Amino acid sequence: MSLEYKSTEVYLQPDVRYRSVLVSKMINCLMHKGKKSVAEKLVYQAMDHLKTRFEDKEPLEILETAINNVKPLVEVKSRRVGGATYQVPIEVSKKRQMSLAIRWMIEAVRNKKGKAAYLKFADEISDAYKRQGVSVTKRENTHKMAEANKAFAHFGWSRY
Repeated sequence: MSLEYKSTEVYLQPDVRYRSVLVSKMINCLMHKGKKSVAEKLVYQAMDHLKTRFEDKEPLEILETAINNVKPLVEVKSRRVGGATYQVPIEVSKKRQMSLAIRWMIEAVRNKKGKAAYLKFADEISDAYKRQGVSVTKRENTHKMAEANKAFAHFGWSRY
């Protein structure tokens, strides 16, 4: 009998309110010290706030668009060739794109000060939806770095 590796994606259940795996993943990434109910409350309050801001759109649609606007297409990885270390641009897999986008949005929310957490989260989602804000800037910087180092792309053929 062989042991198979099963990704946690297989076990991830959709959330209760929106029946979305994306929202469930967002809740799990936002969760701190195992307090899932706190993370759920924060995400649902932010989504309710988005519903009042954008009355013509569904909050889930806004979240999906925001995540897609933050997803990076390329990133740089350090490769050591000879005695030098090069920043080599490589394409980002779909799974990593999603995790980076969620991570950058949550990081941006946690670094903001002075408001309730759900308001900061709603602000970051609406900023990402409008293609502005901290997380979109992070994506643009990643793309600029990859563009600046595209001369070293030929070092990208080797995998670790």
